[in-house]
Amino acid sequence: MSCFLLVLGLLGPRLALLYAWIFTPRVTDAFSGSFLVPLLGFLLLPWTTLAYCAAWSLVGGVTGIGWLVVVLGLLLDLGTYAGRSTSQRMQSAG
Repeated sequence: MSCFLLVLGLLGPRLALLYAWIFTPRVTDAFSGSFLVPLLGFLLLPWTTLAYCAAWSLVGGVTGIGWLVVVLGLLLDLGTYAGRSTSQRMQSAG
């Protein structure tokens, strides 16, 4: 059961980003029509990419408090990777 919850937690931001990319112009507008940067964000830092798109769409660019949103997305990504690493260490030790 915990593996199922882990997969859902990891797919959550990616599914949201994929939805935004397909059904709204936010992702292409936020990254100026580039394909590579959002693709790398989708694979490596989905929370950060999603936060950047959300912050960008509010005012047509990322300014002020929008950068705080992006930093929070980065912290979520780093926390996801750190939690996964800790979980793997705990399982291999026990």
